[in-house]
Amino acid sequence: MAVELCLLLLLFCGSTISEVQPIYKPPPGTLDFGFVPAKTYDTGAYHEPGPIGILFKIVHAFLYLVQPNSFPQDLIRKLAQQKFGNTQGDYQKAIYYEIGFIVSAALGLLFILLLPLVGLCFCMCRCCDNCGGEMHQRQKKNADCQRSCFATFLFVASLIISVGVLCAYAANQHLTNQVRGAKKLVNSNFKDMKIFLNDTPAQIDYLVSQYNTTKDKALSDLNNVGPLLGSRVQEQLGKEVRPALDAALTMAGAIRETKEALENVSVSAEVLQEGTERLHANLTDVKMHLSNTLNDSACSVAQAASTCNIIRNSLNQLNINANFSGLPGVSSQLAKVNDVLKIDLSSLVQKGYAAFNDTPDLVVNQTRNILSDIKNVLESVGSNITTFTKALPVQKILADLTIYLTQSEAYVQDYFPVVEQYDFYRWLGCLILCCMVVLILVFFYLGLLCGTCGYDKHSSPTTRGCISNTGGNFLMAGVGFSFLFSWLLMIVVVLTFVTGGNVEKLVCEPFEDKTLFKVLDTPYLLNQHWKNYLSGLLFKNPNINLTFEKVYSDCKENKGIYTSLHLEHLFNINEFLNVSMYTEDVALKIEHIQINLSKIILLDEIGKENLLNFSSSGIEGINFAAYLTEINKSVTKVDLLSFANDLEARADQLPKGALENALKGHANNIRMIHNQQVVPLEQAMSTLNQSIRLLKRTSSELTVKVKNVIGAVNAAQLLINNNASLVIVQETKKYMDTVVGYFEQYIEWVKESIAMEVAACKPIANVIDTAVDIFLCSYITDSVNAFWFGLGGSSIFLIPAIIFAVKLSKYYRRMDTEDVYDDTENGNNGYHKEHLYGIHNPVFTSSVEQW
Repeated sequence: MAVELCLLLLLFCGSTISEVQPIYKPPPGTLDFGFVPAKTYDTGAYHEPGPIGILFKIVHAFLYLVQPNSFPQDLIRKLAQQKFGNTQGDYQKAIYYEIGFIVSAALGLLFILLLPLVGLCFCMCRCCDNCGGEMHQRQKKNADCQRSCFATFLFVASLIISVGVLCAYAANQHLTNQVRGAKKLVNSNFKDMKIFLNDTPAQIDYLVSQYNTTKDKALSDLNNVGPLLGSRVQEQLGKEVRPALDAALTMAGAIRETKEALENVSVSAEVLQEGTERLHANLTDVKMHLSNTLNDSACSVAQAASTCNIIRNSLNQLNINANFSGLPGVSSQLAKVNDVLKIDLSSLVQKGYAAFNDTPDLVVNQTRNILSDIKNVLESVGSNITTFTKALPVQKILADLTIYLTQSEAYVQDYFPVVEQYDFYRWLGCLILCCMVVLILVFFYLGLLCGTCGYDKHSSPTTRGCISNTGGNFLMAGVGFSFLFSWLLMIVVVLTFVTGGNVEKLVCEPFEDKTLFKVLDTPYLLNQHWKNYLSGLLFKNPNINLTFEKVYSDCKENKGIYTSLHLEHLFNINEFLNVSMYTEDVALKIEHIQINLSKIILLDEIGKENLLNFSSSGIEGINFAAYLTEINKSVTKVDLLSFANDLEARADQLPKGALENALKGHANNIRMIHNQQVVPLEQAMSTLNQSIRLLKRTSSELTVKVKNVIGAVNAAQLLINNNASLVIVQETKKYMDTVVGYFEQYIEWVKESIAMEVAACKPIANVIDTAVDIFLCSYITDSVNAFWFGLGGSSIFLIPAIIFAVKLSKYYRRMDTEDVYDDTENGNNGYHKEHLYGIHNPVFTSSVEQW
């Protein structure tokens, strides 16, 4: 029940989604919903064992050697379905899979049975003075070499046993330390679960509250329907309207420019006519005075005659070149253009611009009622969401889940001291086992120490010192305790080996590679009537494809619980928060928007008539060729400045006197005429040239141009009057898509948030990882496996240690009798027993040494 309550927590905040949907790409005007508030979970479901991890890896490698077979999925499925053993092959497969454990366990049982039996037989044998029990040692030439080898082998075996018992002790202590520190990890998991429950309502409230962002943006667009929809309509119509009005405005400017040009032509022509007549008179006077000067007697002198003749011959150049008196006038054309300008065409065009620019205001005025209805729809959506949210029993669900979680936490807290107490008993028992091995090692190390330090190679076996004899006794004591404890140690090793090894192979490794989830997801495995157990348990519908592996993987990736558990099959939120239904209402109301733009007049008939009058003003009848012909001529036949400079230069060639001064005076007079009369005439000619060319360009196909302008204006007016409805429909559709797009963005954002952010179920995966991967596998199984690995290794190496200790003790203990060397070497190869010659051992032999 608690699980189902947990699942219901998020079901009212989104629409149906079974997997993460692709992110919606909205039209321009993307909404920013911010980030869903989320807290960070504290639990890190990962265990780093530290230096002892090397030992764990060695144990894993050993288990792989013992059991290299893959996980038996088929056998586990049959076992879960209670079909194991229906076929003979099942037992064969099970034996084949467990063959490594079976062989190892069999060897362990053999060790358990035989070693005590061998110890008993060995003890009885020694009591009968056999098996090394006789306190007599034969002298051999390689005795020192054998003693050294036995001591070395025993020392090495003892070192290996020491390493094994240290590993066992470290594993035992590691498990205790982890159990003591597990409380913090458990509390961290409970804390994350509380965060999971407490943070989810705030996330849901945030999702619901963000509808206001959508609504506010939609209302903003509706309030600005003029700038938005009206501007869009205006922009589309403006593609034809604005060029037409621009052409009309350009033509109005051309009329004004034509008037100015005609006035400039009229004035310039008059100025040029008067100026050329005055210039002609002045140049005539200059020629007459120059001619009189050249007729002076001074020019008859040989030195001046040639220069005077040259000057006399150039006098014909002092004359005007352009004749403007015969140019036709433009007064009639100017009069007609002035009549055209009596009507302000620019003002008429500007009225057309103003009328067209009022399109947004027309849209606002004509959509006021419909927009009011749309706003009411939006407000009703928000009210429905709020009402539905309040109707859901969220607080009750949270209260029930919190109570369940609190009870679970209290249960764990109450029983945790019990777990620690039992772990202490376990730790103490394992410590006693380690102490058994340590006791044996103490005897072996003391035996080696005393025997090695107290051994005197010059002493005979019967005269060995007390320290050496004590070392031998320690070694035999170690052998005795080895026989007493080894079978008990091996029982513990076999039991923990079989249990811990199979847990590692059948639980931990399959859990790590998710093979275990695949087995759990087998159809009809846990319930013969349910295809999918998890969906049958949660939704009472076993046909929904909801697997343990998928749920665990999604939660591991911190996805939302709505996506991970496919909660849409439990509760369909679309039935209550079907925003698309409201967007359809909004869309229908927007589609009913009707906008009439027939009141817009771009250019009235007066303006069009004015354009036609301009086209018939007659400027195209001006004789532009005559004007351009005279304009292209220079004012005088010769450049007066050049002529004056040349005249002055020739005057310098004459002898000094009155003639030279007179000619230079005429040169200055010519320069003055140029500056005062020719330069103004040239400026007037430039003005006339610009005006004539402007008139020529304007008059070129003027009638066609005017007709084109009027045609463009008429076409734009026709578009507004007749075809604007199509444009309005198209732009209204785009506007509707924009407004509706805000709701679609909201829906997609809610889906994405529910799928990935709301109630992220990482704590659920952490609980599973904590229980299985950390507690069961890392804390318990790895420690237990390391314990039996170290203790088992120590137990196995007790066998060679026993053998070497027994052999070595013979060299350390004091003997009752010994072999003596006889130089005669008669019959006994030089060695005789003491008692044969009545030689008795002067050293007292205690009854203990008879062992």
